[in-house]
Amino acid sequence: MSGNLDRIDFEILGLLQKNILLPYKAIATQVGLASSSVHDRIKRLWNSGVLRSASAEIDLKSLGFNIEALLMIELSQHDRSTVEDFMKVVLELPEVEFAYLVTGRHDMIVKIVVRDMEHLKDLALDHFTSRPNVTRIETCIVFEARNSHIDLGAGHGIL
Repeated sequence: MSGNLDRIDFEILGLLQKNILLPYKAIATQVGLASSSVHDRIKRLWNSGVLRSASAEIDLKSLGFNIEALLMIELSQHDRSTVEDFMKVVLELPEVEFAYLVTGRHDMIVKIVVRDMEHLKDLALDHFTSRPNVTRIETCIVFEARNSHIDLGAGHGIL
């Protein structure tokens, strides 16, 4: 699909990734199109799978989740079914925000949010180190996290 996108599509995507609730009229003004054209383009982006989800960013600390951590996990087996099964189990845990299958020393990096250190310990012991295919986990506490978005039109070879 990316071969069918033009500069305006990328501008629209850039605006939506910063604010998915931006009205069509505001987007139209910024990209120089009619609102109906913006509507049609956004509908095409959804239908083609370029746009996959719309979500709310929640302040987890306000809900009592005070610790973010990254779990770097090494697996004992690397066959497809073991990895897929483990990924499925991990993503069902309510504390898991992201799970990445990666190259390098670790096999997987899992981002979690927990209430406190006791919650972190219980999660690690009950759901990670107790699994037979996990040989090792390292835990990194996140001191601070900042979000960024890729500038879709700025020299990334996209256009």
